[in-house]
Amino acid sequence: MSNRAEPELRHTLQKRHLSMIAIAGVIGAGLFVGSGAAIRETGPGVLVAYALAGVVVVLVMRMLGEMAAANPQTGSFSAYADRAIGRWAGFSIGWLYAWFWIIVLGIEATAGAVIMNRWMPGVPQWTWALALMVVLTLTNIASVKSFGEFEFWFAAIKVTAIVAFLVLGVLAICGLLPGVEAPGMSNLTGHGGFFPNGTGAVLAGVLVVVFSFFGAEIATIAAGESANPAEAVRKAVRSVVWRILIFYIGSIAVVVTLLPWDDASVALSPYVAVIDSYGIPAAATIMDVIVLTSVLSCLNSGLYTASRMIFSLSRRGDAPPSLATIGRSGVPRNAVLVSTVVGFLTVGLNYLYPETVFLFLVNSSGAIALFVWLVIAASQLRMRRSLEAQGRELSPKMWLFPYLTWVTIAAIVALCVGMVALESTRSQMLTSSALAAVVIGVGIYRQRRRPAPSAETNAEVADRVPETT
Repeated sequence: MSNRAEPELRHTLQKRHLSMIAIAGVIGAGLFVGSGAAIRETGPGVLVAYALAGVVVVLVMRMLGEMAAANPQTGSFSAYADRAIGRWAGFSIGWLYAWFWIIVLGIEATAGAVIMNRWMPGVPQWTWALALMVVLTLTNIASVKSFGEFEFWFAAIKVTAIVAFLVLGVLAICGLLPGVEAPGMSNLTGHGGFFPNGTGAVLAGVLVVVFSFFGAEIATIAAGESANPAEAVRKAVRSVVWRILIFYIGSIAVVVTLLPWDDASVALSPYVAVIDSYGIPAAATIMDVIVLTSVLSCLNSGLYTASRMIFSLSRRGDAPPSLATIGRSGVPRNAVLVSTVVGFLTVGLNYLYPETVFLFLVNSSGAIALFVWLVIAASQLRMRRSLEAQGRELSPKMWLFPYLTWVTIAAIVALCVGMVALESTRSQMLTSSALAAVVIGVGIYRQRRRPAPSAETNAEVADRVPETT
């Protein structure tokens, strides 16, 4: 047996990296582009839809923060499900979550390639997708600090864009922006009322917007590679409320107040429509830059998140041991490369079979966000008393436990039922549920064939690299 220390995950993510990851983690391309569909379906009442979806996310993040601050781990909710519910649960939700982000790689690489091809049509679209994937793979392989640095600047651009949008929006609403007439309440109430399609449309709108919040949990995974993970988790969880209020509800409020919700330009690209109304030239190009930044950020963080979840699964014996190998730079290189290879395959399938194979893959990941949130809530319900019995300091604590936890579980189940009831989301829920059933079946089979590890192994050693070989 050798006494040579093996490489470990480096705790080199700085406070500014984690702060910006936490702040901008929920700002994706879906906010800038996808919100148009929600506005078209719901009207100004989309604000209520965003608020309701935001409440669910805040409660889920509060529960995750309670567990993560008490026991920070790279595997985050997958590791907690392992202990609170069973090995099969940690295995299942960990692989489903990694699968979600791997599919996102294919979606986002294609979205970025479309923008780049629009700027430089002489270069084939697939070449841009390949280039984006290669660059961000190299970033993730180099070091965790390089991931954090790229993410910091991507996030800074997104946050700056949103803040500028909000400032100009408030000035325009107040009639203080030259050339823009103050709209008053005309756009909120003058085109069929605040709920032009009825209150039922708001509930359907929740199903459209709720998935745009997915990604807030990345901060709890990244915290495992910081100098003070518990404090990083606390800050991320405590900031989630104002992040949702300002970035989502605030910016959408600007859109529906300044422009009629039923305007064709709003449905197509709401943020471009508002920037156009300010009289700012090249609005579409400005938004392309912002969306491309969001795409690059999502690629960067998606590859990081998938690789770290696969790494954690490997440490717990739920993935091949080779995927837990850490290079000299402190990065789980094999886990990154596996995530990248599958990501490259999904990009290829998007170009070869966009309406068949790739659509099936996208549908298979469509409801995973709800499954993750449900597992987080169930884990916290079972872990809370266990943590208190161990004398763990719980900060932050879930409010009104266990009542709000049960309310959150009921809300998530209702969203799942809603996805089945709504024709536009039914295929996503059914396909995702079929995939989840297969993965859970594998997890249960594996658990029955192996003895459960000790509590100490699950709690303390899940993501730790042995110091000797």
